[in-house]
Amino acid sequence: MSKNQHQARKRFGQNFLCDVSVVAEIIKLINPQNQDHLVEIGPGFGAITQELLSHCQQLDALEIDRDLTKHLQLEFSRHDNFILHNADALQVELNSLRLGQEKLRIVGNLPYNISTPLLFHLLKQIDCINDMHFMLQKEVVERIAATPGNKNYGRLSLMVQYHCAALALLDIPPSAFQPAPKVISSIIRLTPHAQLPFPADDFAIFSRVVHDAFNQRRKTIANSLKHLTDKAQLTAAGIDPRLRPEQLSLENYVSISNYVSNSN
Repeated sequence: MSKNQHQARKRFGQNFLCDVSVVAEIIKLINPQNQDHLVEIGPGFGAITQELLSHCQQLDALEIDRDLTKHLQLEFSRHDNFILHNADALQVELNSLRLGQEKLRIVGNLPYNISTPLLFHLLKQIDCINDMHFMLQKEVVERIAATPGNKNYGRLSLMVQYHCAALALLDIPPSAFQPAPKVISSIIRLTPHAQLPFPADDFAIFSRVVHDAFNQRRKTIANSLKHLTDKAQLTAAGIDPRLRPEQLSLENYVSISNYVSNSN
């Protein structure tokens, strides 16, 4: 089956990378090493897969589209270090792919329609991960890497940056894909912190504080979190209660959540 014969499926968010110069740039950014165990999410027709296989110890490819798994099996089964899984990445437990206690390197052209839930699914398994390189909609990358005071800064920024350092690396034009998407894509590198810079005493409370704050982001932090804390407690935690949610740093949110959890 060729690219021309395969009808891209909207429900899987399929846009296939076809620009060889862009592929070469991406491989340079990932910089795969001979000892690496890679997991590729959504390999499609294998544009990146082909290059990764010659520079790693093992590559597990997760592809949900059965038609594409047939193509990938025919194309790459001759490689001893290639393992193909016809699977939904949202359901895969990374621990099941590990060989012992090694850390996995995750790469992928993530479907736009599931990128956020997939990121959250992977963050729950952060202990298994060495680093992640993803191609995402540029808007999503800007949200992930945003800093306080930026209009793109929000829940996604905080939840990812709690676990990882985030670095936007490369913009990719629609012309590099087939079919061409209507948006610009970007590559982002996510590197798990060796030690959490601001550990929460109770991660569930931290998650709730962040969620509730940005659920009403136009209000002051005191108003958006009034069901959890009050102005006096925010002040005691070192937070100006008049600030809006996008003005607070990761450290500020951890301080609030720790104050709430210890008060409870």
